[in-house]
Amino acid sequence: MNITSGIIPGAKKVVLYGPEGIGKSTFSSKFPEPVFIDTEGSTKSLDVKRFDAPKKWEDILEAVDYVAKNPDCCKTLIIDTADWAELLCIKYTCQKGSVNGIEDFGYGKGYTYLQENFKNLLDRLDAVIDSGINVVCTAHAKMRKFEQPDEMGAYDRWEMKLTRQVAPMLKEWADMVLFANYKTYVIEDDKTKSKKAQGGKRVMYTTHNPCWDAKNRDGLADCVNFDYGEIKAIIEKNIQKPDTKKAKPKTEQTKEQTIFDKLRELMAKDEIDEERLTMAVAMKGAYFSDAKIEDYDPAFIEKNLIGQWEGFKKYAKKLDLNNLEIPFKG
Repeated sequence: MNITSGIIPGAKKVVLYGPEGIGKSTFSSKFPEPVFIDTEGSTKSLDVKRFDAPKKWEDILEAVDYVAKNPDCCKTLIIDTADWAELLCIKYTCQKGSVNGIEDFGYGKGYTYLQENFKNLLDRLDAVIDSGINVVCTAHAKMRKFEQPDEMGAYDRWEMKLTRQVAPMLKEWADMVLFANYKTYVIEDDKTKSKKAQGGKRVMYTTHNPCWDAKNRDGLADCVNFDYGEIKAIIEKNIQKPDTKKAKPKTEQTKEQTIFDKLRELMAKDEIDEERLTMAVAMKGAYFSDAKIEDYDPAFIEKNLIGQWEGFKKYAKKLDLNNLEIPFKG
């Protein structure tokens, strides 16, 4: 069993919610190399990369899986918004259960199925995180009257516009939950003693308050300006600089490996060992006789060996390896 210590760097899971029109999509677009899953058409006026608008729940899952398998396509995946994504999840859940509405499953069952299906999305988003890509989920905010069961009185509280089954799960999943809102100031007239609100500065709350949910693990102030610059250092400190010596992309490695494997399959099928093949290649003047198959250009193998195998095979089998002068040796 292995025990480690210290800070573990990695991509961030961010949830950002706030009232309609405050600028959640614009804020999210400032994240490194973003690509959007735009569930409600909120990025039409933004110059950003986006997947085709999802028409069904499966479209969202497919887009997430694509990013997880192709981590070079972006550095941040944004689901904008989670509450509209949940509507597609509800529709999917109902269709799968052959019912018209989520309540038709029976008491509580529909919401349990919904929670399970949305959890599937979060699990797939974890795969995106594991590949080194940040994930941002935006959501609309709604206000509801909240009553403490053991205290008298009630107060208004901001919450994400999600069902009571999905919202807590999304908050728990996230590393950072940010609540954006307009901060107003109440001033009192010295003469009339009347009060009025003014201001409307956009701010972002980063820690829990009885009137909203928020959290962070990076020591942010309780309230900061609604500006990506406030969290930029936290988000981008874990982004690695490109490695000029890094291995070829997996797609290229896969293609090359397939070519080498295909050649060795042909060699085994027609009983041509590596010595005979490399000598035949050398006699053709393509490579030195002491070069190994792994030294060959995959394009050469594909075109000149695999592509002309029948003719090359006959030539190679006719060679008398014991009576050859070897003019091509490195």
